[in-house]
Amino acid sequence: MERGLTRQELLERLSVLEQEEGRRKDAERFAEAVLNSLSAHIAILNLDGVIIETNRAWKAFAHANAIRMRPDTLAVNYIQLCESSVGDSAEQAREVARGIRAVIAGEMDEFVIDYPCHSPHEKRWFYMRATRLAGAGTVRVVVSHENITALKLAEEALRKREAELEQQSRHLEEANTALKVLLQQREHDKRELEENVLVNVRNFIFPYLEKLKSACLAPQYKAYLEIMESHLKEIVSPFLCRLSLQHLQFTPQEIQVAALVKDGRTTKDIAQTLSVSTNAVEFHRKNIRKKLGLNNVKTNLRSYLLSLS
Repeated sequence: MERGLTRQELLERLSVLEQEEGRRKDAERFAEAVLNSLSAHIAILNLDGVIIETNRAWKAFAHANAIRMRPDTLAVNYIQLCESSVGDSAEQAREVARGIRAVIAGEMDEFVIDYPCHSPHEKRWFYMRATRLAGAGTVRVVVSHENITALKLAEEALRKREAELEQQSRHLEEANTALKVLLQQREHDKRELEENVLVNVRNFIFPYLEKLKSACLAPQYKAYLEIMESHLKEIVSPFLCRLSLQHLQFTPQEIQVAALVKDGRTTKDIAQTLSVSTNAVEFHRKNIRKKLGLNNVKTNLRSYLLSLS
């Protein structure tokens, strides 16, 4: 039979128990202080999903949003609360309930989700995380809700800015396309104007100048005529450099001769190639020079034709 404890032994055991109780309370106070120092809204659930502890941030949020229960929400079954949710967020709340059940059952190490929780006055988003807390004692589940509104608003602003930049890019592309069309049209109009000027000068001015040159004119007027012809040729010469032989109204035979001259063929070579006489080639060369405005000008025909290329 075990002997009874002496008074001294009882006092010593009592002292040990008091010290252990003090350490336990210190640990609880430390854990509570840590929990309350966190900005996340935290609740601790038992295996049935009932809230057994919440931190200061959780209570403050509940109080600020005037929920229809005590701010600490102790003894509330969080899983059932999610499952009974109605409205736009009902399906998401049921997803949270399923996730917490999976964590409690050990099917998942953690469950995470972000969700909107807008108030009448502001847009809000939260990041929810449920983790299994298994130690030496009973299994618990820690549920935390972190406000990520700033991050979501930044993401929204970024998406909006990207959409604006994409729209601006499309507008710039459209403007560039329109500008290209306008430039092409401008170039076409410019070429058409040059052709019209050249054709009009060649068809309606040069023929009359040729007639005047063959008329009996006083030397003074012949000099004026030559000056006029020279200036007209200077005016149309830039146009000639930019126009093809077809635009100059060359005949098919003249185009062939001009091409061979440009290749450096002699009159004899051209005659043999085209099976015509050398006189015919000279005739075509003369017409080519005339249409190019090279009559009475000491300009090499081949060099000039090459410049037109």
